[in-house]
Amino acid sequence: MEEHQPRNAFDIPKVFYFETGNTHTGSRKHLRYRVEPADGMLHIAVWRQDVCFEIAEDRGAIEGTAEYPVSEEGFQQMLDYLQAEFDKPCSGNG
Repeated sequence: MEEHQPRNAFDIPKVFYFETGNTHTGSRKHLRYRVEPADGMLHIAVWRQDVCFEIAEDRGAIEGTAEYPVSEEGFQQMLDYLQAEFDKPCSGNG
């Protein structure tokens, strides 16, 4: 049996997962993120508080948003965006 191998640095499912309408939330160290497909786009939200998306949204803690097409190219752009957000210094608020 094959061991689990990360799909990418953020362990996000492949494009097909989003093409079928699934939302994905996750974290990598201090960064929390949510990826939701809608209208042919991947909508991304990032925050650094240790809370779920809904609470972060209610608290106004969403620090960044972006959107990219639901495609292989858009998927890679999303990963690049998440990496850039991950690489930002943590302010200590989260």
